[in-house]
Amino acid sequence: MISPELNFNVFTSDLSHDFKNQVKVGLFGSGVGLSVVLGFSAAYACYYLISVAKKPILIAGGKKFHQFLRGKCPVVSETYYPTFWCWESRVQTLLRPFVTAKPWVNYRNELITAPDGGQISLDWFDNDESASHPDQSTRPTVLLLPGLTGTSRESYILHMVQQSRDLGYRCVVFNNRGVSGEKLLTPRTYCAANTEDLEVVIEHVQRTIDKAPLMAAGVSMGGMMLANYLGRKGSEVRLKGVVVFSAGWDVFECTASLEKPLDRFLFNSYLTSCLQASVDRHRTILEKKYDIDHVMKAKTIREFDERFTSVMFGYPSNDDYYRDASPIHKIKSVQVPMLCLNAADDVFSPNHAFPVEAVKQNPNVALLITCHGGHIGFLEGLWPRQSTYMDRVFRQFTKAVSLNDLKYEKKKNWSNY
Repeated sequence: MISPELNFNVFTSDLSHDFKNQVKVGLFGSGVGLSVVLGFSAAYACYYLISVAKKPILIAGGKKFHQFLRGKCPVVSETYYPTFWCWESRVQTLLRPFVTAKPWVNYRNELITAPDGGQISLDWFDNDESASHPDQSTRPTVLLLPGLTGTSRESYILHMVQQSRDLGYRCVVFNNRGVSGEKLLTPRTYCAANTEDLEVVIEHVQRTIDKAPLMAAGVSMGGMMLANYLGRKGSEVRLKGVVVFSAGWDVFECTASLEKPLDRFLFNSYLTSCLQASVDRHRTILEKKYDIDHVMKAKTIREFDERFTSVMFGYPSNDDYYRDASPIHKIKSVQVPMLCLNAADDVFSPNHAFPVEAVKQNPNVALLITCHGGHIGFLEGLWPRQSTYMDRVFRQFTKAVSLNDLKYEKKKNWSNY
């Protein structure tokens, strides 16, 4: 007689065998399922390698500057491989703040006074442990300008500080008025067109470290402000080199792009609410001069600028403000080496508004365009926690400019480099 225990073991063994066969037949029956999976994977890999991963386009106004970038910054010639599972523009833009790590940075805060009595917050990373530049008086320094509502704690700023630390450089972050927790002392904030606060900051930093070479990097609106400053000051600028990321070159085209239904839903409304929150935080002092209740009813960035920004800075109309805020009109006057990185799929800065012709006419300016990358995205690698393509551009360019500082001082202009 066969024992019940043996019968049960045989039964469960047969059941397990049948189940495995059913799963195998159901999922990969006759190899069809496996073939579909492999075929899809191969097709996606081909599409990615042919249409997504591409070398960036480098446009430079001067042959010497072009050669300098090709020779000293290999990243401008290398294929950019966006993260294969999130290369689309909006996905890159939305995911970067969440997937990239935030390196710990211990800042030293300094509040300086502007001519109108307002205060500006600077966050210094002194890097006193620098082995390559132990003399703090001559340590290369990078001034960083965050985006529209950004501060020194944004992930993209922290990564640039980390890159600078590895190079042995010092960093100082210019926080726009009222965004980093400091009290607003006067009824004034900031905008892309007005560079008065930036001029105060640069003069202060240069007085503080007068023997150290000073470079600058601006992101999004910070890049727009920086480019506008360079265009206005021309040959008066003492910066050794500038790199600009994801700048909006024509504000009219930028706002029009962000007002398209999907982009308005994903970005415009959110950024408008962030701007309104900043205004509401300083309502006590701002409502002395402006109709804050009216400002708080704005639904888009354009409406916010019409009701607040253009009024604050004395423009006859919002169109006048947008025209003055657009760096595309000032590229021709830039007199220091400036590298600009933009992604062709950036909905914040549409590619048809890139200043290609203006760049071609200025030997001091270069424009690097990637096929993908979104707005301040540029994610790469399987799991993009660490540095991005943008970080590599920042590191290589600032290092190259710093090492070639004496040549720049001697020649004064990249057209004669």
